[in-house]
Amino acid sequence: MLDKVTLRKQIRAAKAAVPFCTKKALSATIMDQVAALPQFVAAQTVLMYWSMDDEVQTHDFVDCWYRDKTILLPCVDGDNLLLRQYTGRDCLREGDQFGIGEPTGAIFDNLQAIDIIIVPGVAFDTSGNRMGRGRGFYDRLLSTTPNAYKVGVAFGFQMVPQVPTEPHDLPMDKVIFSHCI
Repeated sequence: MLDKVTLRKQIRAAKAAVPFCTKKALSATIMDQVAALPQFVAAQTVLMYWSMDDEVQTHDFVDCWYRDKTILLPCVDGDNLLLRQYTGRDCLREGDQFGIGEPTGAIFDNLQAIDIIIVPGVAFDTSGNRMGRGRGFYDRLLSTTPNAYKVGVAFGFQMVPQVPTEPHDLPMDKVIFSHCI
């Protein structure tokens, strides 16, 4: 099993080798599978993420669903993620730490109301284990939402035989990944 530093470096190189247009096409297939999940269909409140260029792309998906479901997006606040509702692209501002679009508006703190969480990651394994970028944002957030169904999304090259885990890591209930690349 690779250590986290080596694994992150390998995945970063693999991401850089794939053109953005390919990532966008693969993302559409992945997100179609998310939309077909019974847990997503039944969900009223969905925690998503506003994707960076190297992640499974979520912008079109968020835009498609925010009128039908309560779509929450994270906002970086120091070492934690605050949640706010997405109400359209005009509600976004550039986040301070990573330059990711973050909604403005009231903080959403009814974490028990979150039905499903779509989670990015650097690497996943078939047991649902996830490795993030190393700051622990999602580890802390997921520990506060134990009843939400957790779905990791990834490109095929982000699936590895085994992700190094620590006791505080929470596995995903499901990982959806592209079978190409």
